[in-house]
Formats: sequence, structure tokens, C-alpha cells
Amino acid sequence: MLRHPVPPRSPGFSGRAVVILAAFAAVLLAAVFLAPQSMAANHSSEDGFVHQRNLIRAANEAFVGYWDSGDRAFTPDMQRVVDYWFRFHAIKAGISIVLLIVLVALSHQAWKAYVGAGGSGRGRRAGLASAGALALILTTLALLLVVANVQGAVAPFTSVLTLMPVGASHGQLAGTLAQVRERLTDSQNTGDRTPPAIDVMISDFALYHEVVVVMSVILAIIFIGLSVVLWKRFARTGPSARRTRSTLGWFGASSTVFSLFAIILFMANLSNTVNPTEGLLGFFAGSF
Repeated sequence: MLRHPVPPRSPGFSGRAVVILAAFAAVLLAAVFLAPQSMAANHSSEDGFVHQRNLIRAANEAFVGYWDSGDRAFTPDMQRVVDYWFRFHAIKAGISIVLLIVLVALSHQAWKAYVGAGGSGRGRRAGLASAGALALILTTLALLLVVANVQGAVAPFTSVLTLMPVGASHGQLAGTLAQVRERLTDSQNTGDRTPPAIDVMISDFALYHEVVVVMSVILAIIFIGLSVVLWKRFARTGPSARRTRSTLGWFGASSTVFSLFAIILFMANLSNTVNPTEGLLGFFAGSF
């Protein structure tokens, strides 16, 4: 049986892939900042949460009511704010993950096209290199968005607390915050029994940081392994393959930086998982 040779891909194939992926990434980048607020609102009473000022006001009032209730279970108002904030972060995390995948593919295609653009003009090579560099920078942003929003979705109550002005000096919120700080201080110094609401805050605060500890360990392992592979390939690539060598060096250096960032992220969150009471007290004291 005769076999027809497979025609080689046209030189513009990678370039077209870069354009398509870039357009898709632009749409997702806009969506990740514009869509979650309205998508997270389940009914008309939550439409106002689209505006940050209204959400913060609702969170402040709900927190005061929750503390005054003396119960472990959230009040209806507190539950409504926490549920909305969970949906917000879950939606944003989902879009961010898709954006991250697209940006990784875009960065790969752009640098692949750059390496293979031997006979192309200097302008096209510069454009592909710039696209690859920009995609890598945006990949970093997308990765941060994934980490932050997974964290917020897993521990939405603590994420809601970060919206509140913990340094408030007047009004009902200020009085409530003063009581919270007092009870946390007593628990820290004397081991006094804490109110149920404090127990919920401490456990959720610990979870809030445990999520980042786990993700940072996973990221550190991935980036350290990737860095080793890339630097080995860099060492085996001869000086004549200048563009391939520079691309491997760029990705190797980036992987090394990302692995260091993951280690720093791990260290920054570890203390709050080991001693969440002290960390929560620091948060309410304004040193978070």
C-alpha cells in the first residue's frame, strides 16, 4: 500500500497558535476580574455585593451579629456573606486555572515559534520573544490568582474577615473587635476557655494557611524538578543553538525563581498553622 508523505507544518503554524491562544487568554483575563462578582450572586439580595463597599458593610454588620449571638453556627446574615464569598472565590479559581493552562500553552508555543524562526525577520523573532516573556509574566499572575482563590474557597470565613477594617476605632464593629482581641489575648496568656465563635475563627484561620502550605509544597516540588530538567538540557545544548539555549536558560531561571517563591510562601504560612491563635490575634491587632 502506498503511503503519502505527511506535509510539514507551515512556518506560520506556531505563529497562528500564538495569536489564537493570546486572544483566548485576553478573554479569560478580563473574565477573571469582571465575571465572579455577578456570577456569585444567587439572588437579588446579593446583587449589591458586586460593589466592594456594600460587601464590606454587609460583612461588618454580619460579623457583629454573629459575635453577639454567642453561637458556633453562623447567623443567617453571616452565612449569606460567607456563602457568597465562597462562590466568588470558587468561580474565580476555576477561571484562573483555565487561564493558567492557556498561558502555559501560550508561553510554550511562543518560545517554540521563536526557536524555530531561524529564517524569519528580526521583527518577527523579537515579537515572538516578547510574547513569550509577557506570557510567562502573566502565568505568574495566574498562578498567584489560583493560589489565592483556592485558599479563599476552602476557608471563606477567614477570607471574609480580611475584608473588615480591623483597625476600626468607633461604632459597633470597633467594640466587637475589642472583645475578640481581649478573649484571644486571655486564651493566649491564661488558656481561658474561648467562646464558640472564637473556636470557629481559630480553626478556619488555621485551615486558611494550611491550604497555602500544602499548595506551596506541591509547587516547590514541581518547580525544583522542572528547574533541574531545564538546566540539564541547557548544559547539553551547544553554543551554536543560541536561541534554544537562551530559551532553556530563561525557563530554567524562571523555574528556579518560582521554586524559591514557593519556599518563601511555605515559610510565611507555616507559623500560622502551628499557632493559629497567635496568628489570629496578630491579624485582629492589624499586623497580619
